[in-house]
Amino acid sequence: MATLPTTASLEALQSKEQREILDLVDRLRRAGLSSILNLPQLVVCGDQSSGKSSVLEAITEIPFPRKENLCTRFATEIIMRRGAESSISCKINADKSRPLEEQKKLAAFRKRIASFDALPELMDEATTLMGLDNAGGDVRAFSRDVLSIEICGPGRPQLTLVDLPGLIHSENKSQTKQDVQLIKSLVEEYISNERTIILAVVTAKNDYANQIILERARKVDPKGSRTLGIITKPDFLHEGSENQQTWIDLAANKDIFFELGWHMLRNRKDDEKDLTFAERNANETNFFSVGKYRDLPKDKVGIDHLRVKLSNLLFAHLKKELPVLRKELNAMAVKTKGELGLMGEKRSTMEERKDYLMHICTEAWKLLDSGIRGHYDHEFFQQGDFDLLTEVGCRRLRASVQNMNIVFAEDMRVNGRKFKYPKSGIKKKNRPQHSEPNFHPLPPGMTCTVVEIDEDDSSSIDYHPEDDKAPIARTRDEAVKWAASVIEKSRGMELPGVFNHQAISHLFWEQSEKWEVLARQHIDCVADSCQDFANQILDHVAAPEVKLRLLAHSIDSDLKDNHRAALQELASIAKDLKRQPITYNHYFTDNLQKMQQEKITRDMRTAVAHSTKTLNVMGGFGTNAIQQVVDPEMLTANMTTGIEVNMSKYAAEQALDYQSAYYKDELKYFVNVITKQVIERHLISKLPALLAPNMVTRLTNEQLGELAAETPEVESRRRYLEAQKDMLEEGQAAFRKAVRV
Repeated sequence: MATLPTTASLEALQSKEQREILDLVDRLRRAGLSSILNLPQLVVCGDQSSGKSSVLEAITEIPFPRKENLCTRFATEIIMRRGAESSISCKINADKSRPLEEQKKLAAFRKRIASFDALPELMDEATTLMGLDNAGGDVRAFSRDVLSIEICGPGRPQLTLVDLPGLIHSENKSQTKQDVQLIKSLVEEYISNERTIILAVVTAKNDYANQIILERARKVDPKGSRTLGIITKPDFLHEGSENQQTWIDLAANKDIFFELGWHMLRNRKDDEKDLTFAERNANETNFFSVGKYRDLPKDKVGIDHLRVKLSNLLFAHLKKELPVLRKELNAMAVKTKGELGLMGEKRSTMEERKDYLMHICTEAWKLLDSGIRGHYDHEFFQQGDFDLLTEVGCRRLRASVQNMNIVFAEDMRVNGRKFKYPKSGIKKKNRPQHSEPNFHPLPPGMTCTVVEIDEDDSSSIDYHPEDDKAPIARTRDEAVKWAASVIEKSRGMELPGVFNHQAISHLFWEQSEKWEVLARQHIDCVADSCQDFANQILDHVAAPEVKLRLLAHSIDSDLKDNHRAALQELASIAKDLKRQPITYNHYFTDNLQKMQQEKITRDMRTAVAHSTKTLNVMGGFGTNAIQQVVDPEMLTANMTTGIEVNMSKYAAEQALDYQSAYYKDELKYFVNVITKQVIERHLISKLPALLAPNMVTRLTNEQLGELAAETPEVESRRRYLEAQKDMLEEGQAAFRKAVRV
């Protein structure tokens, strides 16, 4: 977000010491202590149309909407904070007397806006949400809800002000008697707080003796020790009139006396709404520099002097109130901790809590151990999802992991290779009539087709690979060209027709480049299953709140550590794959010889098929018989046609066979090492340790108190007091940091 505009006067409003004190109050408020303690604050109040919003706008330099009654139908809390980044966030603090559902709905209102230009629309939305929309029907005119607007920026002072709806003199057709009473009680609730500085706004357009706010302020603050009177709209007074002198005397504190005194402002008129704040301030300075206003002390007029006055007043007020507030906070903290120590008979002692957690951990450990061993006698394993193909939801962990390992192995076998190509041998083509290798005769006129089939085309399970994971199909010639290209780039001092051993490395690296991705997907799926399995066990053995506490205490972090360790192990294995091929498994040479033998057998069968003749032989008793025989000369000639005279192609064919043999060998190793060294070692075998019973013996008393559950009735009270204790402790920590207080 772009930096929000401020003037130099606003940026220089507070000294370092003042900011430190106000930072403390801000931390107390953000800790939630305003809900249980009366925190110091500035409250802007006055009669309707007294100019309160204009005063607030001038102080904060926030361009509030000028629309009639928009800002006065509910309390608006303006929180300004100094920060590195500029931001504007808004929320509604719902009236506690509202139904719970309405409170939740209003509490869900949280907005961030990019600039003050969006403020009118936001306030319209808040007005509607509070039920104050005038669109028709029986709607309320005012609300006890509070719209909280937080403005953060590098040039902002630490300051919080509350703008209250204007006091109503009497009911009318749009403001009922209930509305009059609501605003009266709302204003009195705020200004009765002994730690509130009252900014009592009166307008020079009306006789101040008739403005209700003065009577209300003097009622709660008879000496005026925390009330500052603010006079607005003096530009409506006629220069030199008796009425003007009356207001000047009031500003000089000669009539209604407040210890904090009075201050006069000249705000923007309706036709000056487009003026900048700097222009507004300049007009105000010019206004008070002429006529009788020159007789008033300079520190009693103008917004710049009011800001300084408010800053100093608030600073002095805070220094006076904070020590008392600290005593109250400490006393409340002692009371809250004492009540927590006395609550409930069940698990009220450390031993009872320890026994409860020991029982939970023991039961959970048994289920975790049974789950990874595949022992499903416990009732826990008779429930839940039995779909083994789902990563989550299945309580029979070992069965689920075994199935996922099988699917992973098949996925690697089918989709692990980058390229898919036929074995070496004679290309697909129609042959003339011949017998099959075992010389079963074919009917006359029939032909057969020799088709080279990929050795990995068959599948041992019902498996349907995803199209985007399937290997790239290549013909044998394309595969040979690929190998020849790699051999050419790897060529050393070897003789023609012989390939460099590094060519096998490069061919294998490219062919197996998807292994790490497929393995990571498998590891992630198993890790999700482990997370879900642990969650389901906690759901079975512990209350919901205890489950959440245990997860937050260690289980979530331990599971993440296990997952991280598994991925690190995978990274090491993947790194090993990039080294020079090494194997001492005879499966490599077995496969290589098998491929070579199969090639010879296929060539022999093809040559025999081409060398077979069909003869009519005279049989016994003058009968003719059909006999198929192999012509030795044709067989010798056909066998020689299989010799490859292209040395580069021959070397490429050999390299492909060597790569395929090594790929098969390494694939078996990789699948095994992933399932054993990664899945079992880091994800499965460590599960029982998540909730080992000896974990309880290492817990501190504080941790036992945080983890142990209570009965529903006691739990509700404990939860409230724990939250209050946390707020109080955060407040105490804030006080400790404020060394100047």
